[in-house]
Amino acid sequence: MAEQKQQFPQQKQTPPGSEAAMKPQPRSKDESVPAAGKLKGKVAIITGADSGIGRAVAILFAREGARVTIAYKSEHDDAKETKRLVEEEGGKAILIAGDVGDEDHCRNIVETTVREFGGLDILVNNAAEQRTQESIENITEEQLVRTFRTNIFAMFFMVKAALKHLKTGSAIVNTTSITAYKGSSKLLDYSSTKGAIVTFTRSLSENLVERGIRVNAVAPGPIWTPLIPSTMPEEEVKTFGSYTPMKRAGQPEEVAPAFLFLASPEASYISGQVIHVNGCVVVNG
Repeated sequence: MAEQKQQFPQQKQTPPGSEAAMKPQPRSKDESVPAAGKLKGKVAIITGADSGIGRAVAILFAREGARVTIAYKSEHDDAKETKRLVEEEGGKAILIAGDVGDEDHCRNIVETTVREFGGLDILVNNAAEQRTQESIENITEEQLVRTFRTNIFAMFFMVKAALKHLKTGSAIVNTTSITAYKGSSKLLDYSSTKGAIVTFTRSLSENLVERGIRVNAVAPGPIWTPLIPSTMPEEEVKTFGSYTPMKRAGQPEEVAPAFLFLASPEASYISGQVIHVNGCVVVNG
């Protein structure tokens, strides 16, 4: 558990950011919790798994017995480190680079996974991008389309490709955000996509319930990931997360267990729901 109060050194990166360059380094695994084999024999695809929350989820899933596909855009060094950490847990992983905003690439992620691992049980739609803008007038058409394509179109593409391989007992877990509930004055397009993800999760859960496939989401609050130093002003990075009642940002290792729970048989009677991991910020929904 991190200290109750913290302050990050000012830092700036180029989007989407590198975890290796962050100060301090995000914490991706909590070794104090022993493995219990909750995902033994399962195969999972995790998008945006090269760093941040996706990396922490990949590591935890591997510790619990899953084989994982680490899907990412172009941050090859971060992705290789995630694969190393997964293998350190005794897991198996494959790396697939490319743009999840492209439907053909999403089909390739799924088909490669099934070919390499023999099936698919869990889909974690986690990849996202954000850009800070002071005014809606500064959001170009290109940025708007890009944000929606990465953050929500990709989820449609991945689910469409995965469905023929998923079966009763399979799970889909989507990453939404606290901004879906609180809004964000400087992340208008990003927070709009996160609201769409909540509705997508609820609607898809009803659509797939008769097929025995559960669909849920996790809504992180401020989490220390490469998106932060690469998209936020340096002065805001310095105090990132201090607005929460816990007075600090969360670590990726503190979010990953929510994904594990929703992906595991322990959540067999849960679908269409959102778990909030946000440092005691109470929101509706």
